[in-house]
Amino acid sequence: MTEKAHRLIAGTRIALGWYLFWAFIDKTFGLGFATPPEGGWIRGGTPTSGFLTYATRGPLAGLYQSLAGNPLIDVLFMSGLLGLGLALLLGIGLKVAGTTGPIMMVLMWSSALPPEHNPLIDEHIIYALVLALMPLVRAGDVWGLGKWWAKKTASVPWLQ
Repeated sequence: MTEKAHRLIAGTRIALGWYLFWAFIDKTFGLGFATPPEGGWIRGGTPTSGFLTYATRGPLAGLYQSLAGNPLIDVLFMSGLLGLGLALLLGIGLKVAGTTGPIMMVLMWSSALPPEHNPLIDEHIIYALVLALMPLVRAGDVWGLGKWWAKKTASVPWLQ
């Protein structure tokens, strides 16, 4: 792969990492972008309640609506956003992110079936594919801590 391709993949990794990390920050503090100040997690808001209550549709809507506001679901969702965001931004733990991230994205995709603008694919499927690609191309090695992380976790390969 060319150096330009490696840099493009690194840029994609960082952009997706920032996208996910920002979602965590906004939902935690209620910065007024997607989450109003009174809805911030630290102010007692629930990061999953609004979406799972009002935006789910399709054959799995009832399941997802039953999970709305569940503190465990909130912690799992926010942990996913934070973990994926940091892994991508730093270029570390991409094997874990490349496995758990697609699972999270497919769950999000399945909460609103069929997708609004396409009968099958929405952005969550694209994100899932990009996340799965990251460890395969060692995306953390360029503009990230991937090489350092690989040395530090050599005895625990699944953490790489």
